[in-house]
Amino acid sequence: MTGAPTAPAGFPPGGLPGLDPAWSRLVAVRETPLDGSRTPDRPPVLSTADDAVTHTWHVLDTGPLLAERGVTPVGTLLCVHGNPTWSYLWRDLVAATLAAADVAAADGPAADGAAAAWRVVAVDQLEMGFSGRTGTHRTLPRRVRDLADLTDALGLDGPVVTVGHDWGGVVSLGWAVDHPDALAGVVLLNTAVHQPADRPIPLPLRLALAAVGPSTVATPAFLETTLALAHPALPDEIKDAYRAPYRTAERRSGIGGFVADIPAGPDHPSADELDRIAEGLRGLDVPALLLWGPRDPVFGEPYLADLLERLPRARVHRYEGAGHLVAEDVDVAGAVMTWLADRRDTDGEPTAVPTSAVARTPMWHHLDALADDDTTALVEMAPSTGGGVRTVTWRLLARRVRELAAGLHAAGVRRGDRVSLLVPPGADLTATLYACLRIGAVVVVADAGLGARGLTRAVRGAQPTVVVGERRGLAAARALGWPGWRVSTTELPPATAAALGVELSLPELVDLGAGTDLPAAPSPDDLAAILFTSGSTGPAKGVAYTHAQLGAMRDALAAQYDLGVGTGLVAGFAPFALLGPALGCRSVTPDMDVTAPRTLTARAVAAAAHAAAADEAGTTVVFLSPAAVANVVATSGELTADDARALGRVRLLLSAGAPVREGLLAAIGDLLPGAVPHTPYGMTEGLLLTDVTLEEIRAAGSGGASGGVCVGRPAAGVTVRISALDDDGRATGALAGTPDVTGEVVVAAPHVKDHYDRLWLTDRESRRGTPDGDGATRVEVGSPADDVAPDARWHRTGDVGHLDAAGRLWVEGRLAHVLVTADGPVTPVGPEQRAESVPGVRRAGVVGVGPRGTQQVVVVVETDAAARRPALATPALTAAVRAAVGRDVAAVLVVPDLPTDVRHNSKIDRARLAVWADGVLAGGRLRKP
Repeated sequence: MTGAPTAPAGFPPGGLPGLDPAWSRLVAVRETPLDGSRTPDRPPVLSTADDAVTHTWHVLDTGPLLAERGVTPVGTLLCVHGNPTWSYLWRDLVAATLAAADVAAADGPAADGAAAAWRVVAVDQLEMGFSGRTGTHRTLPRRVRDLADLTDALGLDGPVVTVGHDWGGVVSLGWAVDHPDALAGVVLLNTAVHQPADRPIPLPLRLALAAVGPSTVATPAFLETTLALAHPALPDEIKDAYRAPYRTAERRSGIGGFVADIPAGPDHPSADELDRIAEGLRGLDVPALLLWGPRDPVFGEPYLADLLERLPRARVHRYEGAGHLVAEDVDVAGAVMTWLADRRDTDGEPTAVPTSAVARTPMWHHLDALADDDTTALVEMAPSTGGGVRTVTWRLLARRVRELAAGLHAAGVRRGDRVSLLVPPGADLTATLYACLRIGAVVVVADAGLGARGLTRAVRGAQPTVVVGERRGLAAARALGWPGWRVSTTELPPATAAALGVELSLPELVDLGAGTDLPAAPSPDDLAAILFTSGSTGPAKGVAYTHAQLGAMRDALAAQYDLGVGTGLVAGFAPFALLGPALGCRSVTPDMDVTAPRTLTARAVAAAAHAAAADEAGTTVVFLSPAAVANVVATSGELTADDARALGRVRLLLSAGAPVREGLLAAIGDLLPGAVPHTPYGMTEGLLLTDVTLEEIRAAGSGGASGGVCVGRPAAGVTVRISALDDDGRATGALAGTPDVTGEVVVAAPHVKDHYDRLWLTDRESRRGTPDGDGATRVEVGSPADDVAPDARWHRTGDVGHLDAAGRLWVEGRLAHVLVTADGPVTPVGPEQRAESVPGVRRAGVVGVGPRGTQQVVVVVETDAAARRPALATPALTAAVRAAVGRDVAAVLVVPDLPTDVRHNSKIDRARLAVWADGVLAGGRLRKP
């Protein structure tokens, strides 16, 4: 199709932010005709006619600059923009590669290529940017061939890494599919290669297609809409740079042409080419990196899931808060450079040691072994369905798990499919979870306490195939547009099921799977679960575990606390209840709101403890969060004599999830006179890492000058090391076990997470400087690796603390909460403990205000007599706190309640508190933090 305006190629105007004119060049390229039957193994023949059509491209090309520096690149990054941007999109990547080239020129090439220089060729596609306007409507097949013509003209014969965004991603992938011998890797930013037949194209594209001329060519509406998709908003000078090639309608003809070329149906001229590229991806055998902005209204999470299905080995990083213009929203250039430095041909997320190195029984072992046992497996003291206490035997639970496993498989759920469980703790959740594990489906568990926004981020990020839930959860899934086909826990009226988008119920799954065989069991190294963190230190992260790692977690708990068949387990912390059947324990869920642990009462614990004890000689263990412990102690005056007898039979108390004050642990110990109070230290990434008893806490003392909470010695199979803080409060020290050195706590254990789901950079940082990490491991002689379990994995916890001379770990706070004052780093827990020693202070939070390096210490306290509103502390209280803390304190503030995390209701939200305190001290209103 012709008739569009023509115009010659040119150079961008000078002074565009971040764009060096020396990067630009014009390249004359002969156009290869398309014969209409091009395939990867039958490329078109280059025309040799004297009148062959030639077009001029504008490109950013660092090749000549590298030659001037005397640097030989190891390969080329072929960067292709989408619509309606231009090569300006890649300016930061160009600058980053040139900076790396300068390092390479100064230091010489590294043996492994890590410091090597890469050439960048960032194109302006024809009709776009400052390349020529040919007067021709260019379809997808034409654009893919155009790019090949350009690389032929430049003599790019590999190794080439393609980098593409938006429809430039499709064009770059077309080149990749057609040049497998030259291809060395693929990098993609928000793009798509397949439009499912049952899903409409995104609304913004439908609107653009409905008014191609007015919205894309005659006016700059399409361009302006795209520029508005940045998060945060682009500065005006950056917007102007993107507008520079598109000032007139004639210059915007390519924008309209790109929109018109969207394959809205199977009969579109570019549909076959898009399908060819999509299927060709499956044959690519090169490393891939996907960098994604989840807030994209055009290329949403389903397109990422589709790309991952075609490129299963790709590394993925989803940048929460970023959108369509992800290269403007976050440091994409840094991510690409990191990936290039790390580049190695590995499958998916890195796994240092196969977790199956140690044989472990499957998580459903006890369900099989006790399948004919009529003793109690589960007790729900207050089931969400009502009707009083619900008791489930091992026989019934094992049968239900088998039936649901068969039903899920009959419904099409396969190994590796993700199943999101929006079910409160209890029999339905337990049976469904173990049924998924049995068939190799990956369970996705996110805490309801994350709230609607947090749950939406979690579920959309995980992209489940199936969502199982009660009516309330399914209503949220429907209203918030969560992915996955839906299964209800109970049969619903047809109208209700239709309104909620429910296709099946758990009873219907049982019927569907009747008489069918179960599939082969998953392997130990198959992914088993994605468990979301509490979100107390940022957006909740999906923590991925294999079957072997879950088995190692179970085994660690069983060995540490002698848990097994015959043990009664009162699970006042919802995730712990799910491990009961794997341990062979009789699990009891007490009467409480699982999203608010502080709602648990002493009488509810006593009732659950009575149900957990099979007889007078039964062994009972109680697991509570610190917030639950506080309320149990507060409501202990309501206990009856029978309640006291039930609590007296408890032999072990576990409280974890946040630091537990010695006085609180002692108080709960008084209510459970036969129990040994323990406070294990762990996290979603590793449930049990260290353990300490009340008696050991008392014997340990104060923790030295740094203070902190004593969390005890490492559990069996766990190694703990410290990466010391530098003067800027960063954990840069070698992994070491030197006593009384404060730094980030780094652990290794067989039950540590496999990886963070679709958060490659975050996962990489969590292994930095470890034997599982980036190759830059620094360890002190004889300290970290010689006593590590053979199937252990390393993890940087994000906590700061120190080891004492007895090998005990003391936690001093979070790395992100370390204050960096003019005198150096200050960890918060020690000063908080000293502030809490002041009479009248119930709890304290220590934060820093001001610039990093000169931060001032601010103490925010709750008082025993709760304040009615936030205020400056009285002069007397301020003086007492300053004296107790023992360092300069800029201010002491009093609040009715310190902000805490959602899951545990215990961890002080210091990040939120710091923002509040900074605002107050800058003259802002004294509102609640």
